[in-house]
Amino acid sequence: MGNNRVSKLRNVVQDHGLDAILITSGINRRYLSGFTGSSGYVLITEEEAYLLTDFRYMTQASEQSKGLKVVQHAPSFVDTVRELLPKGGNCRLGFEQDDVTYGSYASYAEALKPATLVPVSQAVEKLRMFKDEEELAVLRRAADLADDTFRHILKVIKPGMTERDVDLEMEFYMRSHGATASSFDTIVASGERSAMPHGVASEKVIQKGDIVTFDFGALLDGYCSDITRTIAVGDPGAKLKEIYEIVLESQLYALEHIKPGMTGREADALARDIIASKGYGDAFGHSLGHGLGMEVHEWPRLSMRSDDVLEPGMVVTVEPGIYVPGLGGVRIEDDVVVTATGVEKLTHSSKDFTVL
Repeated sequence: MGNNRVSKLRNVVQDHGLDAILITSGINRRYLSGFTGSSGYVLITEEEAYLLTDFRYMTQASEQSKGLKVVQHAPSFVDTVRELLPKGGNCRLGFEQDDVTYGSYASYAEALKPATLVPVSQAVEKLRMFKDEEELAVLRRAADLADDTFRHILKVIKPGMTERDVDLEMEFYMRSHGATASSFDTIVASGERSAMPHGVASEKVIQKGDIVTFDFGALLDGYCSDITRTIAVGDPGAKLKEIYEIVLESQLYALEHIKPGMTGREADALARDIIASKGYGDAFGHSLGHGLGMEVHEWPRLSMRSDDVLEPGMVVTVEPGIYVPGLGGVRIEDDVVVTATGVEKLTHSSKDFTVL
């Protein structure tokens, strides 16, 4: 059985003037092979594609692997890599420089002589930026589960609950409806804590009049969703309502105008310029968004410093925010896929200002 992802990586290997590449990242291993076990390596040569794993996973790897030869590696896996290298081992072997520690590199270089180890950055990650239809189908289901979770928590949250209580309820809902886990530590930040962009759920008691920011997602069949909504439990006051409307305006404008060919810097400016024009430029301190897929933060980046060019098939988040210490904050986030003409939203939860 062929493997299109392996074929694309093999082209990258050739473009780098390599004879083979060793994949050590667990996420990249799963992307290339379909194998979900916790231990293994992928070795791609000009002629062959191998999935190396240990005795524990041989049956599982054989069942899950798509188009790779499954090999049980020796107690030291590099011994098996050496045996499988082309040209009798006298070759140029790429390795994932962003995944391999210096200590591991040193041991690989010694054990794999006479091979020359060549550092390669983002070889698989750049392939992962573009989602195929199978991946998009899973991402849509993960986004749907996030939407369902938000609708559920609106029926549950009330004054007197702690942020942690809300977090646990959301986690249970996602897990009981098919998620493997949360995409990341769920953020439930209420009252003044909502001014903390990454204010993970605490023991703070939610009070009447608090604004509450939820930033969460479901890890489903290997893919993440990531959504943020901000609501109020009782009247939060005029200032926070004003901030909410500014953030919403900036987010809707960005969603309407992001298009292929635009850089991450240009996309970021769509929302940032609106927020700055309203006097809150210094209160929007993070980027507009990031790639989303098997990891919750992937390429490309939508930030003031990003020259990444958006192309159809990329999935990104769009999440402007305003944070005022001592008062509170608002963030609104959707997951979208870049299309030939703009973007298609994957998350659909209401963004009307909600007061419970």
